[in-house]
Parts: sequence; C-alpha cells; structure tokens
Amino acid sequence: MTRIGIIVGSSRPHRNSEQVAQWVRDRACLREDATFELVDLRDHPLPHFDERLPPAFGVYQNDHTKQWARTIASFDGFVIVTPEYNHSIPGVLKNAIDYLYAEWANKAVGFVSYGMAGGARAVEHLRTIAGNLHLADVRQQVTLHLMTEFEDYTVFRPGDYNLDALDAMLGEVVAWSAALTPLRAVPAAGAS
Repeated sequence: MTRIGIIVGSSRPHRNSEQVAQWVRDRACLREDATFELVDLRDHPLPHFDERLPPAFGVYQNDHTKQWARTIASFDGFVIVTPEYNHSIPGVLKNAIDYLYAEWANKAVGFVSYGMAGGARAVEHLRTIAGNLHLADVRQQVTLHLMTEFEDYTVFRPGDYNLDALDAMLGEVVAWSAALTPLRAVPAAGAS
C-alpha cells in the first residue's frame, strides 16, 4: 500500500504545526488507499548540514543523516505542513530537505501551510525546492489563516470549509505517488 509521510515542518516550542499535522493525519486516516504517518522534525534533530559530500552523491557519513535518509526513503509521497516565517519556510525544514537528494526523487508532495497570508509564500518556495529534487508537487494545497483558523493564534480550530481542499490534496498526493512508482526504480539524475 502507498505510504505517505506527513512532515511536521517546525520544531520550535509552542508550535502550531503539530496541531495542524495531526488534523491532516486524522482526516487522511479515513482513506483506504494509503497509510499515513507523522514525521516530526523534532524526532530527527539534524545539525546544520554537516556531510562531507553533497547529498546528490548519496554518500552519508553521519548516523543522523543515515537515519533521516532511511525515514524519507521509506515513503512513497509526502504532505509537508509548514508555517510561513518571513515570507518563507522555517530553517529547520529547509535544512532537513537539503540533507537528502535521491530519497526525495520521483515522489509526490502536497502542502498544508498556515500564517497571516495562509502560508502561501512558504509554499511558493517549497514548490521551487521540490522541482530541483524531482519531487512532483500537486496543484491543490491547503492554506490556513492565523486570523480565522486559530483561536488566539495558538489553538487550531479549522473550519469544515477546509476539508474539500484537504481531501483533494490528499487524493492527488496518493494518486501521483502510486503513478510515480515505476520511476522510483530508476535512480534520479545526479544521484550515484
């Protein structure tokens, strides 16, 4: 069965992304066409990139990199839950993405973002990054506004009107992940 990792894209204390990711997982688990698992960046404390060779070489020396690579390689696709920080993504998320190359390739990715502008600018940056990593980003995304979806900016209370977009995005991620299965048997360009 298709395996989708839901990446919790923030590790700061008092983060909102954990609540949002759990909401995504709870909804996703109603589906019968894939399995879904939370991937919390707090469980993968990666220092600033510290490998000797670029990730495209696929030669990892550090245990934390090898563990992260095994985790990401085990999934067929992803949903990234991200806040928007200064019109972009959190540094911890960018660092975690940058650690790997081939493990991301030929998989689908969807985005759930939140912030004062719904996190839309963070997703713009993620789409550019995804293209370089051979991640197929799906069109549908979920944007959640701090003013309307969070009580006192901290307690996540999503309106049911978000469910259509969430269901559509999940459906696209699952379908594209399954469709890309044959390509994952071929190493990504630039990988060794």
